[in-house]
This record gives sequence, C-alpha cells and structure tokens, in this order.
Amino acid sequence: MKPRPSPLKTLAAELQLPVFQPERIRDEAAQDRIREVRADVMVVVAYGQILPARLLEAPRLGTVNVHASLLPRHRGPAPIEWAILSGDTETGITIMQMDAGVDTGPILTQERVAIASDESAGALEGKLAALGGRLLVRSLEDYAAGRIRPAPQPAEGATHAPRLTSEDGKLDPTAMSAREMDRRVRALGERIGTWITLKGVDLKVFRGHPDGQIDDGVPVPTADGVYVVDEVQPPGGRRMSAAAWLRGRH
Repeated sequence: MKPRPSPLKTLAAELQLPVFQPERIRDEAAQDRIREVRADVMVVVAYGQILPARLLEAPRLGTVNVHASLLPRHRGPAPIEWAILSGDTETGITIMQMDAGVDTGPILTQERVAIASDESAGALEGKLAALGGRLLVRSLEDYAAGRIRPAPQPAEGATHAPRLTSEDGKLDPTAMSAREMDRRVRALGERIGTWITLKGVDLKVFRGHPDGQIDDGVPVPTADGVYVVDEVQPPGGRRMSAAAWLRGRH
C-alpha cells in the first residue's frame, strides 16, 4: 500500500531526466512549467485528465496522442475493451494530433492488429502497447521531417468507447448470447470483473468459452447457444476451476 514509481519514471531517473508530475494539469502553475520547456512536441498516452486547448497548442508541432483503436472507431477512454465487446475482428493504433475534442484530432499514422477469437483485453493491450511505442517513434521522426501531414478523421464510422463500471460485468444468460458472454468475460474479466449467478451463488468468472467442448467447465444455457464457464471465484474463496467449485457443492 505504498506509492511506487512507474517504469517510465524509474527509467527517467536512471537517465537523469527531470520528471514533473502535476496532480492537476489545469493548474496554471503546472501549465506554465510545461510551457517553459519550449518543447518541439508533447506526447500523451492514456492520460486521465483533459488537457486545455491552449496547452495542446503550446509545443511547436502541437500535441500527439497514441490511441489504441483505429479512429474514428472507439473514441474515448476504453477502446480496447469496446473493440472486444463489439466483436471486432481487428483494431490497431492511431497516432493523432490532439485538438479540443475527445479523440477527434487529425490522424498522422495508423497500423492494424488482428483480434484473436479467444484474446483477452490484457493480452490485446500488451500487443498494442508494443506496437504503439514503435509506431510513435517512426511517426515523430517523419512528422518532424515533414514526411507526413495530419489528415482529418472521416465523418462516417465514428463510435464512442465510454468508461466501463462494475455493473457492466454482470453476465445475464437470459438476455445475452453465448458469444456476447464470452466477449464480456474477455473484455472485462481481468480488471473490472465479470460475475454470474449459478446455483444461487454469485461467482466471479475469469475464463470460459462459447459453444465448445465442456471438459471441466460448467455449461450455461443462454439466449443463443451454450456458454461454458471454466474458471471462477466464489465469495470469500480462491480462484479455481468451475468443475472444482461444482464438486464442492455436492
């Protein structure tokens, strides 16, 4: 329960680079400190605060964002989860120039990534993080050299990826299909958590699969197809296979 520096901050300290972490980016003193750097460009990645438009425009080349979707699809704070929830077969990274809107700025570059049928949000995020780092470096070099120019986002195809809550983790077999339940577990099971009521018990669900081999799983009839629950955690218990939990219920 103690604050720890991020890997980026740790590396910056090793390289003797100054690190400035304002609690509120809208504080004028914080913005003045950033402007004093007179940066060529500012890079924003998964930042949880809204940056004022005047600050975005302060660097010579403006502010660049690494966004984990193929904009304009999935604008907002949860693009990885919504790509899986929506049943997308591919997503990617967009390097964009930020403006006053929410992920509405001009696009510098994009690169696509396939989404595997059994891929979780955590695994997909790892792939996109690695791709985003590589694409950012290439894009900054080309952008600074004038080899790429920002292109406006197309008007059609825009969707929003709002923040998700614990309520979104409820699995309802009467209203959801087996594939919908599978997408929800893969998208939300590792962080927000997904849960289902079986035999009168609310169970956290960590892993499952739709319409396939049952093996040690517990089959759950849904509105369309059968979802097999493979790994659960009962209230006050440990994480275990669904079959082990069922055996304990006699």
